[in-house]
Amino acid sequence: MNIRKSILKRVYLAFGLMVFGALAVFAKLLHLQYVDGEKWRNIADSLTIQERVVEAARGNIYSIDGSLLATSVPEYEIRFDAMSIPSEYSDVFNSKVDSLASKLASFFKDKSARQYLVMLKEARNKKQRYMLIKRGVSHQDLKVLKTFPLFKSFREGKKRFASSMVAVRQNKRILPFKNLAARTIGYKNDEYRVGLEGAYGDYIEGKSGAQLMQRIAGGVWVPLNREAEVAPVDGSDIISTIDVNMQDMAQRALEKQMRISNADEGCVVLMEVQTGEIRAIANFTKDKDGEYREKYNYAIAQRADPGSTFKLASYLAALDDGYIDTATKVDIGNGTYKVPSHTIRDSHAPKKSIVTVKEAFEESSNVAVTKLINQFYGDNPAKFTSKLHSWGLHEPLGLQIPGEGIPVVKTPKSKSWSKLSLVQMAYGYELLLTPLQTLTLYNGVANDGKLIAPLFVKEIRHLGNTVERFEARVINKQMASKEAIAKMKGMLEAVMREGTGKRLTSPLYTAAGKTGTAQMADNHRGYGARRYQSSFAGYFPADNPKYSMIVVIRNPRNGYYGASVAGPVFKELADMVYANDLKLHGTFASKQVNTAGMRVPLTLNGSKEASAKVYQALGLTALNWNSISQGDSAKTQHGVPFIEAQIKEGVVPNVKGMGLADAIFTMENAGFKTKVLGKGKVIAQSLAPGQRMKIGTNVVLELN
Repeated sequence: MNIRKSILKRVYLAFGLMVFGALAVFAKLLHLQYVDGEKWRNIADSLTIQERVVEAARGNIYSIDGSLLATSVPEYEIRFDAMSIPSEYSDVFNSKVDSLASKLASFFKDKSARQYLVMLKEARNKKQRYMLIKRGVSHQDLKVLKTFPLFKSFREGKKRFASSMVAVRQNKRILPFKNLAARTIGYKNDEYRVGLEGAYGDYIEGKSGAQLMQRIAGGVWVPLNREAEVAPVDGSDIISTIDVNMQDMAQRALEKQMRISNADEGCVVLMEVQTGEIRAIANFTKDKDGEYREKYNYAIAQRADPGSTFKLASYLAALDDGYIDTATKVDIGNGTYKVPSHTIRDSHAPKKSIVTVKEAFEESSNVAVTKLINQFYGDNPAKFTSKLHSWGLHEPLGLQIPGEGIPVVKTPKSKSWSKLSLVQMAYGYELLLTPLQTLTLYNGVANDGKLIAPLFVKEIRHLGNTVERFEARVINKQMASKEAIAKMKGMLEAVMREGTGKRLTSPLYTAAGKTGTAQMADNHRGYGARRYQSSFAGYFPADNPKYSMIVVIRNPRNGYYGASVAGPVFKELADMVYANDLKLHGTFASKQVNTAGMRVPLTLNGSKEASAKVYQALGLTALNWNSISQGDSAKTQHGVPFIEAQIKEGVVPNVKGMGLADAIFTMENAGFKTKVLGKGKVIAQSLAPGQRMKIGTNVVLELN
């Protein structure tokens, strides 16, 4: 009996515990639902619904002439919402899906119509709402896709059905001129800020928007709403000082000479004298495959001993301090000058031992400049270095783009100062300057002593309105007396007439400049490796300077003197700039052409504005043949007729007879990619003019 009571007692106890446990679970459920329910629902929502950033379209970067250097092009990720047509209307879906599959196969040409059909139907069976169709779709292609069955909203009977296409916009950064000024345009990412993109990223980037996204089966995130919850604000535009045509000329001239000299690195910078605006800047590095590419901005970042181009600073200091004149005599002996523990040598044996300062500068005598600087500043080297510092040569230029190399101009207080430092600095050693810092010095002389910092950005605009405008910063209003500057300019002109730069002169315009050849120090072997830096710095026209320029080519293997390696780049670019800048030619009144009784010259398709500008300068009447043929102008008018090029996106233009630059410009503005065969003018093109073709189609141009 006692055993039975004991068993019953245990059963009741167990039952009681079970009931208590059930009540506890029930109570917990009630607590979770009614007390903590809101908290857990918010947590669940946070795991399945998130606010994602909608990237703003980055602002454009323009050249000074209005050409696009960098822009953001929208690209789209195309996805398929297989359930946009409800299950009860599957017959509607089935009636159109075959046509959609056929259209997609024909348009993308990456799958067969059957493969697309299987993919679309499988998405329907699995009730997928975000199946990927294609990435990297252009805006032009998107407009075509919106016309496809199921990809456009439609009405079937009384029922209206939404589009099954989900287009997710992404912004792709492109450079319309590809490698033109690529390093100066630059880029910005999480690690680096390079060029204009990096320096003005805060303006260019704009303000991102927001989009609510929901996670569905398979971990895929889909937008809750097709439209952004917070619309992005597009970035501001940057108006750079770069001129596209001058930039193209600079790159071609530099690359050509670097190939001829088989050099490792090189740069060229073209600057407008009075404004400090950089019109062209090119930097090339010889890659492992032997090709030259823009990989590093040597012009603003590469510090090195400038060599003989720095003699300008030494002579200008002595002229300004009144120690020398252009006619001052100096004994250079046999072209050697012994100083403590060192012998300074000229590159060539002198024709005579006694020369004037002007003659010494023309022939770039190392002995002459070191003797003069040692003679007048040897007892007080601080006076010489103080002069250099007063010009600001020891300080960065404070450029608008990042990465400027920090200059080094020693003083007697410097730890590395030695008995050799003064004479070494006199001809461009024991100091470090970037090519752009050296050019700024030459530009100051060309600008009658007004030293200004180079300018890369002219203006910032947002929605067409000016946000900020920039002017060149004045470093030194008058770096030396007007008399000293005038004498220095005369000596620079003499270099081109009678000295080391005389092979670079042009019969059309005057120029002034200085050659430079410097040994490059090797980290391990010092100057023993016999590697050279060839340079040329100057300006043109000499009588009324408008442009200054520096060319630096490092480690050339076919010759190394500045006149023969860097000089040809200066001359070729100066020639092309002079030919294209009509303002340099003065008045054309005496050069106007009388067309009466003359045979009408041949003209090619081109820009109405450009043609009119040239004809006006030459005193010719420009007649638009399109206007004449349509009766808008009298056919009895006398002048030179031309046909204005009509460039329409997606329509193949006629470029026969054009030069390469014009042909590529016309084709690429119409949206086509070009491949070139031969040299000269276009004699044939692989696509017939007038055809409407897909944007990005390749066209082969044959030149002869």
